[in-house]
Amino acid sequence: MPHRTIHIFRKGLRLHDNPTLVAALETSDIIYPVYILDKNFMTSSSVIGSKRWNFLLQSIEDLHCNLQKLNSCLFVIQGDYQSVLREHVQKWHITQVTFDLEIEPYYKGMDERIRAMGQELGFDVVSKVAHTLYDVKSILALNYGKPPLTYKNFLRVLSVLGDPDKPARQITLEDFIKCTTPTEFAAEEYYRIPKPEDLGICRDCAPNWKGGESEALCRLEQHLEKQGWVANFQKPQTVPNSLLPSTTGLSPYFSFGCLSARVFYHRLSNIYAQSKNHSLPPVSLQGQLLWREFFYTAASSTPNFTHMVGNPICLQIEWYKNEEQLQKWREGKTGFPWIDAIMAQLHEEGWIHHLARHAVACFLTRGDLWISWEEGMKVFEELLLDADYSINAGNWMWLSASAFFHHYTRIFCPVRFGRRTDPEGNYIRKYLPVLKNFPAKYIYAPWTAPEEIQKQSGCLIGKDYPLPMVDHTTASEHNLQLMRLVREAQQKTAQLTTDIADDPMELNLKHPFKTDKESVLENKVKRRCLEETAGEDGNRQSDLVQSLDPCEVKVC
Repeated sequence: MPHRTIHIFRKGLRLHDNPTLVAALETSDIIYPVYILDKNFMTSSSVIGSKRWNFLLQSIEDLHCNLQKLNSCLFVIQGDYQSVLREHVQKWHITQVTFDLEIEPYYKGMDERIRAMGQELGFDVVSKVAHTLYDVKSILALNYGKPPLTYKNFLRVLSVLGDPDKPARQITLEDFIKCTTPTEFAAEEYYRIPKPEDLGICRDCAPNWKGGESEALCRLEQHLEKQGWVANFQKPQTVPNSLLPSTTGLSPYFSFGCLSARVFYHRLSNIYAQSKNHSLPPVSLQGQLLWREFFYTAASSTPNFTHMVGNPICLQIEWYKNEEQLQKWREGKTGFPWIDAIMAQLHEEGWIHHLARHAVACFLTRGDLWISWEEGMKVFEELLLDADYSINAGNWMWLSASAFFHHYTRIFCPVRFGRRTDPEGNYIRKYLPVLKNFPAKYIYAPWTAPEEIQKQSGCLIGKDYPLPMVDHTTASEHNLQLMRLVREAQQKTAQLTTDIADDPMELNLKHPFKTDKESVLENKVKRRCLEETAGEDGNRQSDLVQSLDPCEVKVC
């Protein structure tokens, strides 16, 4: 008998490449698309800032509009996740609940509770992979049950798996004719999409990003039209202090699931196939998707991934606790204009370039202030539109040299690096207008300007703009010694994410995944060999990997 189904939208706020929704439509004659807005659950594991709340509500509104075009709608229900679901399973006589598979611990716990509820109330549960390129369980299985802890080893495993699955088929009006939504309930006040003020949130929309699948697909097409740019994209060559994003700017849409990573991956493959030469992982656009997958996989089975204590792959460091310095960094009042401009952009727009993220993260942790990466992670978690449990924590461990990245002697200079790509200081002038009249010669280090120049510029350093909170040279040299001692004392932990082999940038893979018949046979043989080896030694460690950060630049 066909099911009466509740399909729960979570991160996958889209209709394209939605295999779980396709499965629900194909097995049901009645479907209720639902978004459960449980503020307590959503904020139990992360801090969500006002810009991200507004982006989320825009994305939900867009999803509702797209469903209406297909004679359906979105039921938005506020309240406790389990209580809401239990109530509506009984109210609507539901026989099946569907939702996308997620890897974060808080989602895994909720999924287990939903399955237990299904056993109790007698409904089926269907969950499919949609937010990641691969089912991370298959990656773990091919790596002896452990996550590959370096990008190079990760690519080795993927070379056995082959390309990610193709995107799910397009959902059409005919699907919702065969499987109808009782839209008469949608008019009820109880199911309407709340406004920000209904949730106690101010209207604070990011100026350069509008939430939703429609905007995501529009941006995707605009980027893919530039086939030469796509084929030759290399992330380290993008500009950290450009006034507009020099990367794709698609990350918020991936984070909320407004845009499918699999669609982007396979569209890129089509462009690469038509290009004689194209950039390669880890610096290519496809390589960036694989970095995302790498951190998802590592987070899926690493205990306490978002914390230092209890995290087996993270160096245990006695970071300084200095609330005053942390607050100055957060508010962009460090006295280093490039660092402060980056933080100002973060507050204003909810987005900053990846190299800008590297700079402020290095400054907070191993570079200048020696403050824990967890503190920086929380700030990014709140302020970034594309904040993501796995990627945010993984990158902060990386940038603080607590895990993954081991060339810790490479420290961003908060003066020279910004000047290299924007010698006139236009980025600083935009985000720190107090310094807009400073001559380019002094704008990156305004405390070095003669008093007369400061007066002419209308900004006295120490009064209108702060003096540097630390001496960069002294602080960075001191912290470098501290990090050296930490790594010597915890060499075993450091080696978990270190590779003695070549830099992954030297893999020289034209395309790391083969799809022809010969390759399929080769992959089967490789898989069988891996299984046999794992059987002989189930505790065998995966290869130790050290991957140079392809985006890091030695500037000091």
